[in-house]
Amino acid sequence: MLNKTGFDLWANHYDQTVQQSEENERYPFAGYKEILNTIYNKVMQKKHSNVLDIGFGTAVLTAKLYEDGHNIDGIDFSPKMIEIAQVKMPQANLMEWDISKGLPDFFKGHKYDSIVSTYALHHLMDEEKVPFIKNLLALLKDDGKIFIGDIAFATRKQLESCRKSSIDVWDEDEFYFVDEELSPLLNPFCRCDFYPLSHCGGIFVISK
Repeated sequence: MLNKTGFDLWANHYDQTVQQSEENERYPFAGYKEILNTIYNKVMQKKHSNVLDIGFGTAVLTAKLYEDGHNIDGIDFSPKMIEIAQVKMPQANLMEWDISKGLPDFFKGHKYDSIVSTYALHHLMDEEKVPFIKNLLALLKDDGKIFIGDIAFATRKQLESCRKSSIDVWDEDEFYFVDEELSPLLNPFCRCDFYPLSHCGGIFVISK
């Protein structure tokens, strides 16, 4: 798994790397544009809303939301990614933070219409994902939603199949979402729906 320095070095070429993977419909970014477009359209159902982006990267998604009048807060652990994103969104409130430490105290007094995260939460181990999502739920307005777009599978069997077919590039240090394992842990305290959009990617929509 890339560390902070690795992501800084990758930042200037990140979008190109994603595009190559997506165009070839290969792990890890098959379905990337559809995932981002779907989340964008869902967030856009409210005008001038408050949005928190967890792991915004080069702000491909949030810069568009910013242009369309939404108020953007965000965290990312790469200073270079933040530098790139801040140029696109000069008035956005962007903070350097490692999500393995939970959430920064700054955001805990805020309420959001939408919380989005694309291709970031797979850096959390499976046992860290549920408490992290619980903490995000506390930041939602009553009718707010969390949209997680990531490398994700409906079943563990599908994940293993993808791993075998992509073994030459598979990242063993990342922890991908498996709906049949995650949703039962979340559903007792929230609603969690999974929408697969490619053979290795999809969206979780989570609400109170």
